[in-house]
Amino acid sequence: MRALTWHGKRDVRVDTVPDPRLHRQTDVIVKITSTGICGSDLHLYEVLGPFIDPGDILGHEPMGIVEEVGAEVTGVKVGDRVVIPFNVSCGTCYMCAKGLHSQCETTQVRDRGMGAAQFGYTKLYGQMPGGQAEYLRVPFGNTLPITVPQGPPDERFVYLSDLLPTAWQAVEYAEIPPGGSVAVLGLGPIGDMASRMALHRGAEKVIGVDLVPERLARARARGVTTIDLSDHSKDLVDTVRDLTDGRGPDSVIDAVGMEAHGAPTAKLAQQVTGLLPPTVAQKLMEHAGVDRLQAFYTAIEIVRRGGTISLTGVYGGMADPLPMLKLFDKQVHLRMGQANVKRWVDDILPLLTDKDPLGVQGFATHKMPLEDAPLGYKKFQTKEDGVIKVLLQP
Repeated sequence: MRALTWHGKRDVRVDTVPDPRLHRQTDVIVKITSTGICGSDLHLYEVLGPFIDPGDILGHEPMGIVEEVGAEVTGVKVGDRVVIPFNVSCGTCYMCAKGLHSQCETTQVRDRGMGAAQFGYTKLYGQMPGGQAEYLRVPFGNTLPITVPQGPPDERFVYLSDLLPTAWQAVEYAEIPPGGSVAVLGLGPIGDMASRMALHRGAEKVIGVDLVPERLARARARGVTTIDLSDHSKDLVDTVRDLTDGRGPDSVIDAVGMEAHGAPTAKLAQQVTGLLPPTVAQKLMEHAGVDRLQAFYTAIEIVRRGGTISLTGVYGGMADPLPMLKLFDKQVHLRMGQANVKRWVDDILPLLTDKDPLGVQGFATHKMPLEDAPLGYKKFQTKEDGVIKVLLQP
């Protein structure tokens, strides 16, 4: 089959690789029909190379048609249309029963001290082949796949794999009070969708911050009050407070993570890490602060006293410095973590209707064949050509 494989920093290629096979009688093989490029894929493209091997298959936002099932699979059948969550979760362990699928005890990567395995995402998360490919082996065939209706276009459902549950959890964790306010830092795919969800769920004021004109325009068209960081880099805190009765918003969603702008020292640390031998770079990233924490620092400054920060952007450093005195003094509530995809599916599915209140249909700015995936990564990483979300179609 054809699949997108990692070969080095900013070097991904579509190669011919062996077709996946059933490993257990509870596995299924899915023929992929659509698969997204996620913002966190860019971390693999740019920063997290020390934890990947050449030839690893990327991607964790797939959907498709069940092609083959193991003898013990009864939850789906050949021909079913399914979305595959990025969490590789069993659905039956203690953590899964609590709705913490990203902490699944069956697939926790214990030798790395990490949570549940993920498709297509480094040794830190199990190094399982990903879904930017023609076929994907999916374990836990009775509990992991999400069966969706035949008929509507893939785009109506494919984001159930990651984007929609991640944005939903970001809003849930933000604990926006009824009629309250929230600032969303970063209007990439997750920030954009989280803004839409916050408005849909009753936030009175949603303030979106970014510096990419296309992203700002798109959020503004959905009713978000936008701030161009290019114009307000020095007075952002005051600007946001002016929009929120001088206090700051009730909640802040950091949808940026370690791709934040404005932190040259940390950027240099990331670049140096990428030049080191893999074993040395792994140790540095596991034990040193190599993130660009500007967005998180901004969230701490902006949020009102007693407010909540929902951290959904991915951070990777183990020893990044935090302003603990300020967090404590402001009595900030802080929630974070990988999205627990299966936990939120029942809440989201009713919104993927003909009325499409979240604007899921047409959310992707670019659709490409799988063979063009390297170009898709490049455009997404450089934010050229108005790229906000890329869907690949094998």
